[in-house]
Amino acid sequence: MERFILENLEFGKYHGLGNDYIIINDIKWRIPEKKKSGLAVKLCEPHFSIGADGLIFVCESKDADIKMRIFNNDGLEAEMCGNGIRCFSKYVYENDIINKDEISIETLKGILVAKLNIIDDKVNGVETDMGSPILNCEEIPVILDSPVDRCVNEQLVILDKIFNFTAVSMGNPHVVIFIEELFDDNKLNMYGAAIESHDRFPNKTNVEFVKVISKEEGIVRVFERGVGITKSCGTGACATVVAGTILGIFNQKVPIIVHNDGGDLKITFTGRRVLMEGPVEKVFDGRLERIEI
Repeated sequence: MERFILENLEFGKYHGLGNDYIIINDIKWRIPEKKKSGLAVKLCEPHFSIGADGLIFVCESKDADIKMRIFNNDGLEAEMCGNGIRCFSKYVYENDIINKDEISIETLKGILVAKLNIIDDKVNGVETDMGSPILNCEEIPVILDSPVDRCVNEQLVILDKIFNFTAVSMGNPHVVIFIEELFDDNKLNMYGAAIESHDRFPNKTNVEFVKVISKEEGIVRVFERGVGITKSCGTGACATVVAGTILGIFNQKVPIIVHNDGGDLKITFTGRRVLMEGPVEKVFDGRLERIEI
């Protein structure tokens, strides 16, 4: 395959609750389509490059103000990312790509709207209408033994344990499991990896293990599809609240505080749509002298 060389590539590094992303203005750089996946793998590698959970491209949109594309650090394009869309929103506003405090963003899930909390011309936080959750098994997708429309509190045998799980898609697939005590990193890696690649999930899946604090508060540990353990997952927090509401664990139509390893998100499930509110921070701007992919 023909090699592709980029010189003096400008990028931004951002994070939402420790879920970190490299952002490239592809309106300017026009990275060839067939090179985007390889670039994500190379740039997201720690120690040898910038290091991140994923790579986000800012693209033009015919149907919205702007378009977001996101690739996980394994090179696979993701349908959506809750923390990523907040990072994206801050980037496009503070880099004068979009000069509005309410932005329509095209994603693989559809067009989503981000409302920016701006202080001294800097984006301090973002509330995003994440749209409606997908609960139909075929659309998530998840394969069950019995023909049911929704996957709610189903059993899954993994290694030495039986888990009860609920499957939700927020544009990307999630398995939500409520447990009494949260796992340490070793067990989170072990069970998370086994669930992520289980045959029941043909597109693989993100995995959330949840400990309930109250009807309006919970703690989540995340094993992210194609990434591994992450400090936070915005769509995972949304899926957690949707699953918890369906099961009667969380209250509906009120903000639920979701504690992630990297910090807190406020998620509200109206019964039809999911609203996510959380902080976002710029880490640094940078320039790569030369990269070959």
